[in-house]
Amino acid sequence: MISLQFLLTAMVVVIAPGTGVIYTLALGLGQGRRAAVWAALGCTIGIVPHLAAATLGLAAILHTSALLFNIVKFAGVAYLLYLAWGSLKSDGALAISSEKHSEAGWRIARRGALINILNPKLSIFFLALLPPFLSGNSATATAEMAMMGGIFMMMTFAVFVLYGVFAAAARQWILGSDIVMRWLSRSFAGIFAALAARLALERA
Repeated sequence: MISLQFLLTAMVVVIAPGTGVIYTLALGLGQGRRAAVWAALGCTIGIVPHLAAATLGLAAILHTSALLFNIVKFAGVAYLLYLAWGSLKSDGALAISSEKHSEAGWRIARRGALINILNPKLSIFFLALLPPFLSGNSATATAEMAMMGGIFMMMTFAVFVLYGVFAAAARQWILGSDIVMRWLSRSFAGIFAALAARLALERA
């Protein structure tokens, strides 16, 4: 049975701006609504490995293995810095410009998925988030965690799409100013760089 407390907790977590939200906003502003939806889908798919790890207990192994944790962490740091560079380049995938280019949806989704897959803290986060809401029946624990994980993913996708649609609508207001577009591109680059720095400081 899914409790109201779990739904409220999950909603607070999903709404809080994080790397996936920033990515979805950047795609919405840079490429429009379609790209934002693909970004939301990719970020949602990127949650699957972490939920599976939490459900199967692999997150505990990641937490206790400093080497494994750091390998995933620094891969994530490198990827965020790569996204920051992509925001600065005029022809980068995350650059905001008046020339709306159509990028393959699977490429957008793949980047979004990698953002979450390469964040080792997510597995540990779900290991801490889900168990308190279990019924206490060990026979149904795995099924309950899978159900809560599925609900969490649906909420993530829905909220991220709303963020992306809002950003796509706002795109129309910024196209007339090259200064605003350059400022936004640099801002997103700075945010991704800051997120990379924060991830680099995380400990298992």
